[in-house]
Amino acid sequence: MEDAEGKVKVAAVSYLNTKPLLYGLERFPVKNELILSMDYPARIGEQLISGDVDVALIPVAMIPGMKEYHIISSYCIGAEGPVASVCLFSDVPLEEITDVYLDFESRSSVALARYLMKAHWKIRPRLLEASAGYEKLITGTMAGVVIGDRALKQRSISRYHYDLAEAWISHTGLPMVFAAWVSNKHLDEGFITRFNEATGAGTRGDALEQVLQATTCDFYDLRKYYTTHISFALTAEKRQGLTRFLEVLKEHGQESDTAAKELD
Repeated sequence: MEDAEGKVKVAAVSYLNTKPLLYGLERFPVKNELILSMDYPARIGEQLISGDVDVALIPVAMIPGMKEYHIISSYCIGAEGPVASVCLFSDVPLEEITDVYLDFESRSSVALARYLMKAHWKIRPRLLEASAGYEKLITGTMAGVVIGDRALKQRSISRYHYDLAEAWISHTGLPMVFAAWVSNKHLDEGFITRFNEATGAGTRGDALEQVLQATTCDFYDLRKYYTTHISFALTAEKRQGLTRFLEVLKEHGQESDTAAKELD
């Protein structure tokens, strides 16, 4: 839904991991061609599906729910190893977990966690729909899937943290893509080229240094996060990982029925 001036409505995630992706969108000339809004992943995905925005950095688990979609950027939120900010946290080892709260801000991470619990870790806890502040309930045998900035903070609180990207890679041998820039319709090729250039600009070199200098974080090493954990380039291998994850969603129905219940 372009606005009256023909600008493209773009929604992005308000997490630390998107700072490098937003660098160019906030500074390059393409910024004059778009209207940028921010929210948490599941909500901007809903905005894209409903047509309230034209482009969004959405959880890839929401792609199957779209009538039409186009991945328009060569950059993403991905991982080729431990991602640090998408984890299952607990006070006890995996085999002792009885209940798991599912992050209400997430879709891809929740779907991934459900799959890994069943296929990789082979545990069958009760799955609980979470609400704001649920991190405080992660005690005893109650665990929780936590994403984003809150996950980076939770690392210093919970005794155990099981990295979902690391587990996915161990299970499949493929990288993980958590979120991608997706449009709900065909867009002008020139805009796509300019948009792609902008989304990649802050992920490397001097621009990434500027992002680091401008971003304050007292609970995690952002240099390590941006250069070791998050992998921004949507490579051919990541596209293979994304294809496999979408197959998993189709095979296991992970996108639906995330309310409290045992795994099927």
